[in-house]
Amino acid sequence: MDEPRSRRERPAKVALTRRGIVAAAIDVMRSEGLDRVTMRRLAKELDTGPASLYVYFRNTAQLHAAVLDELLGAVDLSPVDAVGDWRDRLEAVLASYTLVLFEYPSLAQSAVTARPAGANYLRLVESVLALLDEGGVPPRQASWGIDLLLQLATSTAAEHAGGDDPEAWDAVAAALRAVQPETHPRIAALGEEDLLSGAGPDRTSWGIRVLINGVLATPRTKGERA
Repeated sequence: MDEPRSRRERPAKVALTRRGIVAAAIDVMRSEGLDRVTMRRLAKELDTGPASLYVYFRNTAQLHAAVLDELLGAVDLSPVDAVGDWRDRLEAVLASYTLVLFEYPSLAQSAVTARPAGANYLRLVESVLALLDEGGVPPRQASWGIDLLLQLATSTAAEHAGGDDPEAWDAVAAALRAVQPETHPRIAALGEEDLLSGAGPDRTSWGIRVLINGVLATPRTKGERA
């Protein structure tokens, strides 16, 4: 029978670090889903106690925000320094951000309420602000407009996080076809062909353009508090 090993003979544990915890969280998310990224699950993964992780993260929401920030490092920010119309380049940055979230469906839904504040998120915000500034958007409008632009990109990814359900869309189309002009004249006039037309990327691109033009043309409210 093997004799029990002295604790002094066991390999020393790797020291916990914030970066190491986030890396472990990403591994768990990729293999098991974001809902499994909990303090208890990570503690088991890292061979430590949950209390040790709370030294680095106050709660699971903060941990998820850190995971999101780490993955935002994959967003392509090269359009910021490229040539071409600033609107096109801003749209390219936001499209890259959306694609990153598309790769992680559960994270996309969490990102709607997550509050990342790390280096990658700040680089993304700085890049979007730089392009808005290049386009002549007043700073005060840009400071509010960036929220709308990122919200659209985030919600687009979250909406499709579970994949498109053909039966659900068929039900929507059937409901539109069944409306009566007497009760819903505008829906009937547009019909399924218009209301459900366009590929997802085209509709997202149009939405981003609408917001960009709106941010550019809409001053902040006069009655806001300083």
